[in-house]
Amino acid sequence: MNAQIKKIIIIAILICIDISLAFTQGYPIRNIRIIVPFSPGGTSDVFTRPLAKELSALWGHPVIIENVPGGDTTIGASKVASAPADGYTLLMTNSQPLVGNRYLFKKLPYDPDKNFIPIIMVARSGSFLITHPSFPAKNVKELVNLARNAPESIAYASTGRGAAAQLVLETLAKREKFKFNHIPYKGVPPALTALTSGEVPIAIFTPAGSGAMIRSGKLKAIAITSTTRLKLFPDIPSIVESGYPYLTYLTWFGLFAPTGTHTQIIEKIHRDAYTILKRTEFVERFISPSSLEVVANTPEEFLLNIRSDVANVAAMVTAAELHPE
Repeated sequence: MNAQIKKIIIIAILICIDISLAFTQGYPIRNIRIIVPFSPGGTSDVFTRPLAKELSALWGHPVIIENVPGGDTTIGASKVASAPADGYTLLMTNSQPLVGNRYLFKKLPYDPDKNFIPIIMVARSGSFLITHPSFPAKNVKELVNLARNAPESIAYASTGRGAAAQLVLETLAKREKFKFNHIPYKGVPPALTALTSGEVPIAIFTPAGSGAMIRSGKLKAIAITSTTRLKLFPDIPSIVESGYPYLTYLTWFGLFAPTGTHTQIIEKIHRDAYTILKRTEFVERFISPSSLEVVANTPEEFLLNIRSDVANVAAMVTAAELHPE
């Protein structure tokens, strides 16, 4: 290769670098879309919409929320996975598309390990282990003793196959050597109705979905599946201090981009979202009321969290004897 050809190649490479930098430094130049793989009005909407509004103000372009429910989050997730990796289509979701679904489906329309780049974990929370007020157990240990000595299996409600209730409670049953009776319902409202009516005595729900009923006395929480207590519910012990650390189960919400999105775009989105999430007024107005803890970690830390969750849920899936369908 002569010197002239080498010079031309170097100039071409530098031009490509300049074009790439110009593109990423000018981001965004048009509307951004955040796909939420749930119906409108859910927990994620409570903070995603105000976050989008704040980002719109920072970027000078509308950030539009598009709710794409269905398929246990697979429809919305696959829409982002197949989108151009240019930073203009993002995903705001809980852990289900990247963690839980790999154990529920034999074939997914996306690869949970290869199709998404973590940007920032917005918030997370444990879930309450809840009983009907008439149920005699006041803590997890008493629940275990009752279940071991019950003449027939105690029933629990879940929001469906692979839900937190099934994973956590079947793990408890297997580790403590007894049986539960799993009764799945089609979503949170019917499962909550079954619990509050006394149709079933036990369930697991997020604080966002059950906090008001716990405060009113319609339900009784005996633990939360996190390592520490919630500030808004200081009297409810963590699952760790209850003596069952293997039942730790956190629900998180985070922002993702399609794999291949330029590093500088990821860094900009992270930096601006981080700035918003560190504003006390934003947290107090949009995140704390749902009993969520702000995380705002780095993309690298978020990826490690996901890998840890995958290993943790794998053990729970085995205990629940779940098989992909």
